[in-house]
Amino acid sequence: MKYPRAIQNLVTRLSELPSVGPKTAERYVFYLLKQPAAKLKELAEALSDLKDKTIACSSCRAYSESDPCPICADAHRNKELLCVVENTQDLSALEATGQFNGRYFVLGGLINTIADIKPEDLNIALLAKKIKAEGVKEVILALNFTLEGETTALYLNKILKDHLKITRLAKGLPAGSDLEYADELTLSSALKNRIDVK
Repeated sequence: MKYPRAIQNLVTRLSELPSVGPKTAERYVFYLLKQPAAKLKELAEALSDLKDKTIACSSCRAYSESDPCPICADAHRNKELLCVVENTQDLSALEATGQFNGRYFVLGGLINTIADIKPEDLNIALLAKKIKAEGVKEVILALNFTLEGETTALYLNKILKDHLKITRLAKGLPAGSDLEYADELTLSSALKNRIDVK
């Protein structure tokens, strides 16, 4: 039996999401069909608000409701210490540890030759500009310990090492892991015990 167009259209749209295949998308759609109309309206409004009420901070490129974001606007944060992360989720995970009082910068991805993501596709030029303009003295490369994260860290070290101290997160983070899934204790330890990048 062929599904009605509205069902098939939503299954197609949901299956475009990361790690959602057609069968999972189908389960989501039939779950949503059983929900009251008010719940579906709330979901539609939340989806609409996602783009309408979220912006990228012009200073750190993290998603926020304001520009600058609350972290960049906080005068008590250490401007000389900058933690570079892949995305806003990693920033949020590190911030939840309560161990870091510096500022952040979101690269917006990692160098990935297979996916054809080059350094110029990331926010690296903005990063270099921020470092120079704000007198940053140390950059912490808080990137995932994956092939792409390591490649990006090596590239950043190469272009920045002559100008400032560069460190990486330390022990407790296994190779191939994503920061956003690490627990707060592990991230806290990695921040405290960061190492110099040679």
